[in-house]
Amino acid sequence: MSELTRFGVSLEEDLLQAFDKLCERRRCPSRSEALRDMIRKELGQEALETGNVNAAGVLTLVYDHHVPDLSHKLTERQHDAHDCIIATMHVHLDHHNCLEMLVLRGPSHTLRELADQLRAIRGVKQGSFSLTPLDLDY
Repeated sequence: MSELTRFGVSLEEDLLQAFDKLCERRRCPSRSEALRDMIRKELGQEALETGNVNAAGVLTLVYDHHVPDLSHKLTERQHDAHDCIIATMHVHLDHHNCLEMLVLRGPSHTLRELADQLRAIRGVKQGSFSLTPLDLDY
């Protein structure tokens, strides 16, 4: 970690009060630590949006397993992307619906493309995707 540098920040009083409440809710040890976390998050998001960085992700799918050939299509696409899939979990939500969670790692562009392909398969009802950059040195 590099040397710490102090700098001043000017905020409106109501914005600072809201920030302090956020810090309290999130149990941040200090305003400085909260600002560091927020800056890292924004820089990471920027890296994901503008580049093809190494990333980890979680894709959650909800689908009706009674849709013809859907399970086969999902499995085939996952086998095609085996190098990006670290783990999967399959849960039977009820008689019709399944939830599948995939833990992914690889180039962010590749993970986004895989998530989009799986969510677009007919019969997938819901799909959420969370992506986190790795290997950023700040």
